[in-house]
Amino acid sequence: MIRVAVAGVAGRMGKTLVQAINDSATLAFSAGFEHAGHPQIGDDVGVVCGMGELGLEVSADVQQQINDFDVVIDFTVPTATLGLAQICAAQGKGMVVGTTGFDDVQLQALRDCAQQTAIFVSPNMSVGVNLAMHLIELAAKALGDEVDVEVIEAHHKHKIDAPSGTAVRIGEVLASALGRDLSADAVYARQGITGARDPKTIGFSTIRGGDIVGEHTVLFAGDGERLEITHRAHSRNNFAQGALRAVTLVSAASPGWYDMQDLLGI
Repeated sequence: MIRVAVAGVAGRMGKTLVQAINDSATLAFSAGFEHAGHPQIGDDVGVVCGMGELGLEVSADVQQQINDFDVVIDFTVPTATLGLAQICAAQGKGMVVGTTGFDDVQLQALRDCAQQTAIFVSPNMSVGVNLAMHLIELAAKALGDEVDVEVIEAHHKHKIDAPSGTAVRIGEVLASALGRDLSADAVYARQGITGARDPKTIGFSTIRGGDIVGEHTVLFAGDGERLEITHRAHSRNNFAQGALRAVTLVSAASPGWYDMQDLLGI
């Protein structure tokens, strides 16, 4: 059995992960972490997750429990993820990271940690959305500059970063396929008299509202027709199942940086 810890265990994704691990035949939930000062520190993780007592308390002390897990799954915030990554790198513990919102410096710091331990990183753990990215790449290469490209994403009202990490990753895939520079060609907002659309633009539109789990659409708009590739998540369980598949990969992997392409073989 692979022993798995969850960082951000009291959050929406954390609770879903604990339930999924608990249902797994090959993984064992062994520790749950939250930031210092969290009101549920010391509470039973199972009770926090609505599952009944598991006999494990929510903790803020990763160092104290470093020997209680083999791999940790982290869906938190960049600063917390980096702190945990440094601990895991020093102790050779694997990580599965679903955190989004990293800047370039933070992402490089995470890559540095991957020199010492196996770290799997994906802004979206859904198998379906990563297959969609593969289709998006194929479409972009086939259609090229004959179409205008827009990325539309929608999430729940509690999401704190925009555009989503998945939308940014889609933008990177599009830029690579089209031979463009995302930092120069991305447009994240339009207002007022904007002038005609630059054909090199990769546009982003963001929607926040209600309890939308996650929706991403890439619009390839040509003259006379348009192609849309859409992925809609109906629950967080699909993200959890992808993360659990990543745990299995990481548990047997050498130090290094891994992503969904390694997991899916695409």
